[in-house]
Amino acid sequence: MLEHIIMQLRQLKLTGMANALASQVEQPGTYEGLAFEERLQLLADSESQDREQRKQQRLLKGAKLKLAANARDIDYHHPRGLQKSLMASLLHCDWLNKSQNLLITGPCGSGKTYIACALGHTGCMKGYSVKYYRISRLMLTLSQSKADGSYSKLLQSLAKVDLLILDDWGLEPLSAVQRNDLMEIMDDRHGQASTAMISQLPTDEWYQAIGDNTLADAILDRLMHNAHRLKLKGESMRKLHSKIDEV
Repeated sequence: MLEHIIMQLRQLKLTGMANALASQVEQPGTYEGLAFEERLQLLADSESQDREQRKQQRLLKGAKLKLAANARDIDYHHPRGLQKSLMASLLHCDWLNKSQNLLITGPCGSGKTYIACALGHTGCMKGYSVKYYRISRLMLTLSQSKADGSYSKLLQSLAKVDLLILDDWGLEPLSAVQRNDLMEIMDDRHGQASTAMISQLPTDEWYQAIGDNTLADAILDRLMHNAHRLKLKGESMRKLHSKIDEV
């Protein structure tokens, strides 16, 4: 009878409950003293935990983060101007609830992408949808979507992501078409979802990087309004770690 019940639970996709019941069957002495309601509660808890873990893994897979970064591994000792208090606030993810943005700037090798991916990982663990793109790859994807007729669907998908991480902003000039695409994305997400922009350029040079005065005003107004800012500085962490390895 119990084996049949376990099979039914799996067929109903109640995997966590099925595994928990199988565990109870394998350890009868551990659970036989519990009341029916207590054992049932344990099964329900196991199903809830299993679903939460599967959701987290699904969100992480969909995020396609560049780095397998974790908040616990962020280096606060390297002198790059990273404030623990601000990071603690960002890792709480209340800014995602409020659809606020994040601007991360700093020299090459200062850990901008790692920090953004760590925030993205934390967001996934808390149930938020996340998507990572390098700007150049995003523009290529948008261009291809126009060719195959999926442009509108892609814009709708991007608009729904809780946290959109855009890396390497400002490295390459934008064409007129790309500026319009970026404007569409920023307009759809403004006040509805959070965007994290990563760049080697300081924010006062972003206006010139866009290349069109009217669109630059519109894009940056939507991006910088109520945005948190992380301004990193100092020597490249890659160079520092290279020197340590050589010793």
